[in-house]
Amino acid sequence: MDMETQPSTAIMLVDDHQLVRDGLRARLESIPHFSIVAEAGTAEEAINEASNKHIDVVLMDINLKSVTGIELARQFQDLFPDISVVMLSMYDTAEYVFRAIMAGARGYVLKAAPAIEVVTAIDTVMEGGVYYSPALNKYLARAVSLSMLLTPREKEILQRIAVGKSNKHTARELNLSVRTVEAHRWNIKRKLNIGERDDLVQLALEYALVCNKNVSPQVGIKA
Repeated sequence: MDMETQPSTAIMLVDDHQLVRDGLRARLESIPHFSIVAEAGTAEEAINEASNKHIDVVLMDINLKSVTGIELARQFQDLFPDISVVMLSMYDTAEYVFRAIMAGARGYVLKAAPAIEVVTAIDTVMEGGVYYSPALNKYLARAVSLSMLLTPREKEILQRIAVGKSNKHTARELNLSVRTVEAHRWNIKRKLNIGERDDLVQLALEYALVCNKNVSPQVGIKA
């Protein structure tokens, strides 16, 4: 689409540090088709602004004082499903990414990323896609490649590990014995060369993120 005819994207900045918001505003206002229409320092302010203004995309810090950005993203998903949330975070772990995306965020950009990445993330979600910082590619690529080693049943087990279901709960859902579920877990750990329970949970989160958003392991992932 021609830049001159591209519709303006209405953006709200949500961060409890005014200095951070000022920096984001200065960067994004230089983009012709971006318009910063609102700012908020708290979850309450963000919800109030979204209730009274037309907003297309929210750039939301993951660390807010009273309510986490992940919880606020979940509230936006319920209250304002037409508004896309892009999470800004200093955390590059699969767990944070998974929780943010499952809470409804359409993007996850690291605060250390260059400004052009924020621009790309906003444009991507406006086109109906999802965006993850290239630095997160290591988690997504590993989850895709390792999942190819698992049987369909083992993948079902892994998905349930990601959401914290016990062996007993998993056995009941899949109509298996608890001992069979335990055997599948052991096979998964053996195939993926995973020793600790926390490592298994970490990989399960990475795998669940890929499955839920159906993304491929590319830099600056879009889907």
